[in-house]
Amino acid sequence: MEILQVRHLSKSFGDHEVLKDIDFTVNKGDVTAILGASGSGKSTLLRCINLLETPSAGQILYHGEDVSTMNPAQYRSHVGMVFQSFNLFANMSVLKNCMVGQMKVLKKSREEAEKTALYYLDKVGMTPYIHAKPRHISGGQKQRVAIARALAMNPEVLLFDEPTSALDPEMVGEVLSVMQELAREGMTMLVVTHEMAFARDVSTHVVFMADGIICEEGKPEEVLAAPKHHGRAPEHLHIDADDHPDKLEEKALHSVVLLGVGDGVEHAAGKADDTADQGSRHRQNQGVAHSHQVLHPKGVPQPAHVHD
Repeated sequence: MEILQVRHLSKSFGDHEVLKDIDFTVNKGDVTAILGASGSGKSTLLRCINLLETPSAGQILYHGEDVSTMNPAQYRSHVGMVFQSFNLFANMSVLKNCMVGQMKVLKKSREEAEKTALYYLDKVGMTPYIHAKPRHISGGQKQRVAIARALAMNPEVLLFDEPTSALDPEMVGEVLSVMQELAREGMTMLVVTHEMAFARDVSTHVVFMADGIICEEGKPEEVLAAPKHHGRAPEHLHIDADDHPDKLEEKALHSVVLLGVGDGVEHAAGKADDTADQGSRHRQNQGVAHSHQVLHPKGVPQPAHVHD
């Protein structure tokens, strides 16, 4: 069943065209990993889908209805978003962070909102911290609270915008394990990520973006190991089941060049961030398996200060 349809979507900031004629469909139960070099338009695409940015052209359809005609708050209760910088309300406890959206948007009673919040906080392993303020918990714990907050709105689709990019390497695994569990339970998810092991092992569909276009999409094994534009990748670029996570991102970035989408992409693919590579090696030393982080955290506006 089709839930979201993105049709000929474009987005420009002034003279700079960030998204160019984007077109794809999200079906119920899909876990879609959106990959690509920094600046390829991945986060802007998610922000357009969540109505945080207004597309310059094209349509986004939710169950066949143009989302531009819908109430944004009500729409976001069905299509939730988890940000890379958490966006928790600093003046509220963990529990109240997960209650406020239910009460203000879904018009739930305090008792009902608390019951739902407690259920999802337990689901992500945050029950011991329900009375803590965000400043008192770790980055990984903040992101788990953000996931619980999104789930408490009972969304049909969850959007993840580089959810591990702001985390210390040793915190990445705890967030990915929550996301893997959601995938096993059938949650429909769109995940902007550089976590190549997650894309390979958990996603059902991969979208590879470069220079504002979708240059490849399909099943993970097709996109990551055998891009259609140029047949099979050279043997040393194949992403195999026994690849160490430290090899995955390097292979995926090199595979962008194989897609033949311009010198700009090759330039971007060739400039993997040295600091992120050091973070990857640090994660390996810490014994965190099956994750690799080469992300460039981008500033996400913090939420307005909300009071009870």
